Amino acid sequence: MKTADLLNEAASLPLEERVRLVDSLLQTLNPVDESVAAAWLATARRRLDDLDSDRVKAVPGDKVFENVRRHFGK
Repeated sequence: MKTADLLNEAASLPLEERVRLVDSLLQTLNPVDESVAAAWLATARRRLDDLDSDRVKAVPGDKVFENVRRHFGK
């Protein structure tokens, strides 16, 4: 099968399947370092716990970008 055929077939997949395919292909180029993945997972869980317990407050994305634009003048 040619690359163009594969691309056409992949493009016809549902979004979730395309995401899974892209992720799998990217992992073949840059394999996951399990220790790094575990550290990121621990950080994500800690941050979610901080949000759930109200130790930190979430900032809406539009507010974040407004502050960035104001700070950097764009």
